[in-house]
Amino acid sequence: MNPANWLVKTAKLHPENPALLHGTTLIANYREFARRAAAIAGYLRDTLGIAKGDRVAIFMPNCTEYLEVLYGIWFAGGVVVPINAKLHKKEAAWIIENADATVVFTSDKYSTPFTSVAPDCVQHIITTQNTTFSAIYNSTPLDTPIAVKPDDMIWLFYTSGTTGKPKGVIMTSANIMAMTLAYFVDVDAVTSADAALYAAPMSHGAGIYNFMHVIRAARHVVPLSGGFDADEILALAPELQNVSLFAAPTMVRRLVGRAKACGGHGDGIKTIVYGGGPMYLADIIEAVDVMGPRFVQIFGQGECPMCITALSRAHVADRTHPRWRDRLSSVGVAQSVVTVQISGDDGQPLATGEIGEICVSGLPVMKGYWQNDAATDDTIADGWLRTGDMGAMDTDGFVTLHDRSKDVIISGGTNIYPREVEEILLLHPAVSEVSIVGKPDAEWGEVVVAFVVAKGADPAQLDAYCLKNIARFKRPKLYRFVPELPKNNYGKVLKTELRARLELEDQDEQ
Repeated sequence: MNPANWLVKTAKLHPENPALLHGTTLIANYREFARRAAAIAGYLRDTLGIAKGDRVAIFMPNCTEYLEVLYGIWFAGGVVVPINAKLHKKEAAWIIENADATVVFTSDKYSTPFTSVAPDCVQHIITTQNTTFSAIYNSTPLDTPIAVKPDDMIWLFYTSGTTGKPKGVIMTSANIMAMTLAYFVDVDAVTSADAALYAAPMSHGAGIYNFMHVIRAARHVVPLSGGFDADEILALAPELQNVSLFAAPTMVRRLVGRAKACGGHGDGIKTIVYGGGPMYLADIIEAVDVMGPRFVQIFGQGECPMCITALSRAHVADRTHPRWRDRLSSVGVAQSVVTVQISGDDGQPLATGEIGEICVSGLPVMKGYWQNDAATDDTIADGWLRTGDMGAMDTDGFVTLHDRSKDVIISGGTNIYPREVEEILLLHPAVSEVSIVGKPDAEWGEVVVAFVVAKGADPAQLDAYCLKNIARFKRPKLYRFVPELPKNNYGKVLKTELRARLELEDQDEQ
């Protein structure tokens, strides 16, 4: 199934429905959206010689042209290689070379600097948002999308690569279809009155949620800023109405903070799907208190995109169940198209409540890593994707994350899960952000170190607070107060950088 068929079908049934908007300005209805995608496909096939399976990269910021190019590539039978526009030009060049992409779509802002580092495989660099790109709309369109089989790769997604080089995740047509249909069942309903707002990078979670809105002939809105601006979203949503967006937990915190500050409640926002990092209990409780039942949580990763577990709107908003806090601290239950298992080191399932590695099997799980059989074999065992995330499942099937397996701290032979300590410290009124890492120690193996963003707090206060709420052995032995936590382009805290800072401290002391 070629995703471009979804666009073609919608354009036939709902040609006049507004499709692409820049802010509140209409750029194209569905008839024009589909026509432009078909013309881009014709240009790729007839002028640039793109054949089925060829990789085409997109290295540009959020814009309405992004969706036109996405569907143009699929219409032509190509494979999309989305690259976060916030990456350095050399990082983008490495991904493009690894993918062996021959065509790159970029923007005016990035085309000149990227050209200087473009790998030899690149034959054409196409800059959008100018008259040259507009001329492509006049190309002879393809009549129908190129046929795609369920096992054909259509999306080559590169992991964030916080440790080492990123790996290319092979997403097939079947993977994308399963993820898309699961959204309707496990995440949210979509109607033609809805508007998908792309405030997070379209190269990742926000962009991959376009399919559901194309199928339902809904609107696709790129804010004027092209990214996340809390005040802009709060002002735009009432004008658009029925807005849905994907947001990382850090974005949710900022949005809730601004709504609270201005006395707003998120009017016009229908659904905020959050994921991509830890959402702490105190933060989501406040979010619902301020903005109401607008939130749904998903847990996934590039290797099983957005499609491992989900915590429904009802569960996020529920305050009546005797274990509602435990459920709200979880990432929900397995989505309908996957099976989730908590596994021990031997790969066997663990008993209810035991902490192990979260493993998943099912249709959305990647085919493998691009040209990296060794990494594929390390990650997929007997049909199970080993996520690298540690968690436990309760008797009702709710999965609670503890940490990445590599982030677990072993002190005195006992496992300490950083998230548990972070959750407690974030309840302290002076703490706004915290990240827990382990520091090598000759006596204990590792000790717990807290990097804290706080005002008016000192180590003694935080230590006393921890002692009141968690076991003594779990409390931080060291506190480092910082103005901000280092994060990657997707808002995830770089614990590798925090560990590196501790190593430098040790070197300076020697």
